[in-house]
Amino acid sequence: MLQSILEAAARQTGLLYHLANAVSIALFSYYGTACLFANGMVDEFERYGLSRYRRAIGALEVSGAIGLVVGYLFSPLSILSAAGLSALMLLGIGVRVKVRDSIPEMFPAAFLLLVNVFIVVRASG
Repeated sequence: MLQSILEAAARQTGLLYHLANAVSIALFSYYGTACLFANGMVDEFERYGLSRYRRAIGALEVSGAIGLVVGYLFSPLSILSAAGLSALMLLGIGVRVKVRDSIPEMFPAAFLLLVNVFIVVRASG
């Protein structure tokens, strides 16, 4: 009985891992591309005082998403990519605190931080 419960929990964790990867890949692909090319992001990064880093941050986000995809073939890359994306989101929360954004405005970065920490933990074994 206990073994079947543990097996069911392992299957659910595996499904959550794939869902977390899909969410992270999709959102970082979108936001990273927006940082690279969308004019609307220029104003946001100016508000943060980080306008000169906008394209670099976008490139890191897109690279992290690509790393998560390739991580299915080479798991250490998944760990590295998710850890890097987690660091970006932690720094992003810090910036939002500094500019005195509201809690709801911090939610996407906090959510993506948790998603990517989960990926790191799950991919690590």
